[in-house]
Amino acid sequence: MPYLFRNTSYLVMGLAAVCTLTARPMNVVFIAIDDLNTDLGCYGHEQVQTPNMDRLAKMGVQFNNAYCQQPLCGPSRVSVMSGLRPNTTDCFSLGDNIRNKRPDTLTLGQFFQDKGYYVGRVGKIYHYGNPSQIGTNGNDDKLSWQERFNPQGIDSLQEDEIIRYPGGKKGNPNKKENLGISMAWWDPVSEDEEHTDGMVASRAIEMIERNMAEPFFVAAGFFNPHCPYVAPKKYFDLHPFEAITMPDLAESKKDLEDVPPMAILRDSGSKWPFYNVSNITVDEARKCKQAYFACISFVDAQIGRIMDALERNDLMDDTLIVVWSDHGYFLGEKGLWYKRKNFERSLRVPLIIAGGGISAQTQACSQIVELVDLYPTIVDHAGYEVPQVLEGESLVPLLNDPLADWDKPAISQVIHSRGEAYGFSLRTDRWRYTEWKRGVAGRELYDHANDPDEVTNLAGYPEHAPLVKRLSEQLKPYVDTMSEVSALAN
Repeated sequence: MPYLFRNTSYLVMGLAAVCTLTARPMNVVFIAIDDLNTDLGCYGHEQVQTPNMDRLAKMGVQFNNAYCQQPLCGPSRVSVMSGLRPNTTDCFSLGDNIRNKRPDTLTLGQFFQDKGYYVGRVGKIYHYGNPSQIGTNGNDDKLSWQERFNPQGIDSLQEDEIIRYPGGKKGNPNKKENLGISMAWWDPVSEDEEHTDGMVASRAIEMIERNMAEPFFVAAGFFNPHCPYVAPKKYFDLHPFEAITMPDLAESKKDLEDVPPMAILRDSGSKWPFYNVSNITVDEARKCKQAYFACISFVDAQIGRIMDALERNDLMDDTLIVVWSDHGYFLGEKGLWYKRKNFERSLRVPLIIAGGGISAQTQACSQIVELVDLYPTIVDHAGYEVPQVLEGESLVPLLNDPLADWDKPAISQVIHSRGEAYGFSLRTDRWRYTEWKRGVAGRELYDHANDPDEVTNLAGYPEHAPLVKRLSEQLKPYVDTMSEVSALAN
């Protein structure tokens, strides 16, 4: 018998190597959702209907404790696409562009272009003024993509139909208002594809089906549920107004009596953070909350359309699906609205990774992970060497086993007033520790084992002084990387 056939182990190894070399590269569908918190069915919310994200979570791994690096659209998205923390990118505000700050950065899109992939974007991946820049390239990075599409639906083209609070009136068609930070909604009787996000889903499906013969990286960025909250009426009907409740404002604000003033600061001149500062009533806030929920269900339906297209074309096993949001969002908790706070509600994000050969899991992953981990995770799962410059860690071990050992905190930061006010926050499996201006402007400590809503600030309790010292030392290397001079210059 010839030697080759006598040594079967060598034959098996050789065949495995051939199969590895000839296997089709892993596709990626990269789905970003704007201003989405964890008010989803799969995350335990009993009102918000998200059947498609629930279905996706059952197919893969749902990360229950995923955190953004900065709870503001622009810097968070740059961090995700660069695999670098805001202190490294030097991008802290909405207008900061990675090419102006670090022109040689190899973004996630560029990485896959270099590997021979078709790489295209539709909608919002890098920052766009929402809704002011819908239909444009916004603050996008051209080098990240081979194709870019910027649909514009009635939510942008008919802004004068949107109801504004306070007052409950439609807009003046001759006067443009800043709806990017507003309490405003609209529920037209309309089809999904009349709206920008419906168009985003349609174009994403077209990009996938047009490029099926080659490996593809398709990025679909949905603008909802970012304000103004606009979705077809049928999604409002899923969340009856009479079922929408709001926490008592006075009672909720008591949660903030023991926090440093900088913890609830907004940029100078802003009327927020409290939702009734401009005489918005409780019912008006309830209406906006209903509209936010409607927008979540609307986006969920668009994700379902993309999933259906992948299944229809037998691409699910060959395609890694990553669904993420750029930061969390307050809807009246602690009396607050919007984002940009170093609290759990603002920093925690939904993150679901499925498809691409990931086995269906019977439980979600509760380990602490970060959005900066996405770049190395996608590269690693696709079978490529992870660039050493990246500052996150591959989540592939957790995709293989959600209960695997994992000991890495999440680091987040908030910067206000061009760097004159800033705070860094560290989240471990039990604790959230935050310090403002290196502790000079105050500290916060919350015990998530007993206080998941972060009601009681323990930072000043003598019995916790050793823990505060230890967590501060753990946080210090991240704080030290921030260039205050650079932040002040932005």
